[in-house]
Amino acid sequence: MTCIADILKNQRISFSFEFFPPKDQAASELLFHSISELIPLQPTFVSVTYGAGGSTVDLTHDIVTRLQRETGLTVVSHLTCVGTPLDGIKGILDSYYNSGIRNIMALRGDMPKGCAPATDFRYAADLVSHIKKNYPDMGIGVAGFPEGHPETPNRLKEIDYLKAKVDAGADYICTQLFFDNRDFYDFRERCVLAGINIPIIAGIMPATNRKGMERMADLALGARFPARLLKAFSRVSDDKGFENVGIHWATEQVRDLIDNDVKGIQFFTLNKSKATLKIYDSLGVANSSGLSGNMK
Repeated sequence: MTCIADILKNQRISFSFEFFPPKDQAASELLFHSISELIPLQPTFVSVTYGAGGSTVDLTHDIVTRLQRETGLTVVSHLTCVGTPLDGIKGILDSYYNSGIRNIMALRGDMPKGCAPATDFRYAADLVSHIKKNYPDMGIGVAGFPEGHPETPNRLKEIDYLKAKVDAGADYICTQLFFDNRDFYDFRERCVLAGINIPIIAGIMPATNRKGMERMADLALGARFPARLLKAFSRVSDDKGFENVGIHWATEQVRDLIDNDVKGIQFFTLNKSKATLKIYDSLGVANSSGLSGNMK
């Protein structure tokens, strides 16, 4: 039962995968097929997302415990606190702890429509503080926003809020997706200036089809697509060409991040293995230990 913080201390660079909980048995089997294809890449850890206001709490719990039980992977469960009272959060954390889960991604989360906010946890920093106080041997990750958080247009306050999560006990930061590495490097430098010195993991998601790209742009957190990427997409006319461009772009992002001493890469897989496998193949490595082995 290894905490992510301990892993990051002993590895120069980590490689991890994010999944979301399937909604039915067919989707569940498809997910585990994808996971079986990714296990040979030897990820540092895998994480499982969580719906707004705890809407997927049971599904998330089931996939997290199954992953740990059947794969032997180090697993991180996302946990959102907005809209969930203290007793509910305590019950979820107790369940994870009793199941051997020792890593939580602590998030505020989006408020479900028609739901009044719970007063116990207004911010992610409140959740981090609660976990650190009551489950001191749990590892805690928090979110970072290289392109900025849409609810916090003041970028100075944004870093202040992140610092509050770190001061509350967060062990590492995993960023939202981005398509221009300059945004990540600027974010990383601003963290250093603010006295934030915990590891920062970069979130990467290849844009592999036009509908997916539009969804990324429509998300509450948005996504900024550089003109060079849009120009590359404009040169292709079919889905295969679009996928190749998106995977190539993500591969170059990862290569550049590695060259610039990123502490970790998290691939947002969308429960599919193809894009991640192609990125690894393009980087010329058989698995993540091969990529990181010369960097320890």
